[in-house]
Amino acid sequence: MIPEDNHNRARVITAAQPLRILIANAKGGSGKTTVATNLSSYFANRNETAVLIDYDPQGSSTQWLQSRQADRVTIHGVAAYRKATTQFTRSWYLRNIPADTRKVIIDTPSGLSGNLLNELVRESDVIIIPVTPSPIDIRATTVFIKDLLLSPAHRASPKRVAVIANRVRKNTLVYAKLELFLRSLKIPFIATLRDTQFYVRASEYGLGLHDLDNAQNNDLSDWRRLIEWIDQD
Repeated sequence: MIPEDNHNRARVITAAQPLRILIANAKGGSGKTTVATNLSSYFANRNETAVLIDYDPQGSSTQWLQSRQADRVTIHGVAAYRKATTQFTRSWYLRNIPADTRKVIIDTPSGLSGNLLNELVRESDVIIIPVTPSPIDIRATTVFIKDLLLSPAHRASPKRVAVIANRVRKNTLVYAKLELFLRSLKIPFIATLRDTQFYVRASEYGLGLHDLDNAQNNDLSDWRRLIEWIDQD
C-alpha cells in the first residue's frame, strides 16, 4: 500500500504532466502549421505555458515564433527538425521545455508515416487531423487515418483522435462533399475553420487569431468547439 504522502505526491506529478497535442496529416497543404500556431497562441493567451515543437523540415512554425512580437505572451519553441535522429522520446523533449509547461503542440511534416509516425503517436495524448476540401486531400486523409489507427503505438495505447475541416468556404459543393466524408468516419468531426485572410495577416507577425482584437466572432466560436474537445482530456 502506498503511504498517504507518497500517494499525494504521485497524484501531483501526474497532474503536472503537460497535455501533448499532435497536429498530423501526411498530406501537405492541409494547414497543420496554421492549426498548431493558433492553438499555441490560444493557450498562451489563456495563461498556460505553451511549447510549440516544430518537426517539419520547412520550419514554418519556428519562423512564425521568430516573427512573434516581444510584447506578446511568450510561446516557447523547439526546432525538433534539427535533431538528427527520428527518436522523439519524452525524456528528450522534457529537457527542452519549461518545467511549468501545460500544453505541448507538435507540428508535423508532410509525408508522415512509418517509424516517425509511430514515435509521434506514442509521445502524444491527443491527435488532431486537419483536412482541406479537395478530392485529393480526402483520399490522402483516408490512407493516413488508416495508417495512424493501425500504428503499433495507437493500438498499444489508443489516443483521442479527431478531424477538423480546414480552410473551407461553406455553402460550396466541395465543402459539402468534405463534410459528408468527415461525418462518415468513425472518429469525431469536431470543428470547421473558415478560409480567411485573418490567418495569413496574423502569421506574418507571429500572431494567432486569438491575439487579434478584430477577429471575427464566428471564427472564434469555431475554435471554441475545438478547444472544448481538447479540454475534455
